[in-house]
Amino acid sequence: MDLDPLLLGAAPAKGKRPWFFSDPDVERLLNVVMALAMELAVTRQRLDALERLLEARALLPREAIEGFAPSPEAERERQLMLREFQIRLLRIFLQDAQRERTPAESIERIMKELAEGSGP
Repeated sequence: MDLDPLLLGAAPAKGKRPWFFSDPDVERLLNVVMALAMELAVTRQRLDALERLLEARALLPREAIEGFAPSPEAERERQLMLREFQIRLLRIFLQDAQRERTPAESIERIMKELAEGSGP
């Protein structure tokens, strides 16, 4: 079964969401920033591990990474990863939009905007 990351990102979380600020917009922003921070931390750890392993085994000097150009297929895969990342990052906005508006219509509109790259 091929699951659409947009639909998964819009799915409500189980349980109550903890709130730390009285302003819901500040709370949403905090959620987005924290999601981004976690993504970045994991990415940096993995990148560091890969670079160290490649260099330690004399398979690839770190400088070779700077000159890398992806193939068209790799670029498509990168674009899919970017889309999935955007969904994880914007999940809170998707969930809020789903709760606050007519769910089917608003989510379909948001998914279409994200797919077209115009985003909410």
